[in-house]
Amino acid sequence: MNITTITLLVIGAALALYIITIYNGLVSLKHNITKAWSNIDVLLKQRHEELPKLVEVCKQYMGFEQETLERVIAARSAVSSARENGDPRQLGAAETMLRQGLGGLFALAENYPDLKANETFQHLQQRISGLENSIADRREFYNESVNVNNVRIEQFPDVLVARWFTFGRSDLLEFSVEETKDVNLSSLFT
Repeated sequence: MNITTITLLVIGAALALYIITIYNGLVSLKHNITKAWSNIDVLLKQRHEELPKLVEVCKQYMGFEQETLERVIAARSAVSSARENGDPRQLGAAETMLRQGLGGLFALAENYPDLKANETFQHLQQRISGLENSIADRREFYNESVNVNNVRIEQFPDVLVARWFTFGRSDLLEFSVEETKDVNLSSLFT
């Protein structure tokens, strides 16, 4: 073997190792996104199971506030459907609807002292609020994982490997602008 052949083999081996390293990094990013989505999914399922209990307790005290309770139930169903489809865009919209419904429900509960004093209601309210905070934290981790993935598959030379092995972009889990607005409490009581 001459020096040219050895040099070409070494360069070829180095290039192959470099491509393998990039590929493995992209696979790791893809699985981080899947793991982050699964973490959100667990919390969504837990909250999904708690919401009917909350609505049932509220029904006992808020019989004529049926519209608010129905909004929460409809939003719960929309979140469940989006979660099962694994669609971050659909989930973001459904989450916004659910959070608005829960905000309205908790605001209306202020008008019912017996409901506010109910231990089951207090426990469920704390549990759901805790789950909401955890979902927000996990959403942040998910979006960071998606962002790292999306940036990496657009950078050179990773973009070449990403296209070759069909690594794709992922969607961020975003809630609508309504989520960031202040709640108009007076509109809830008119």
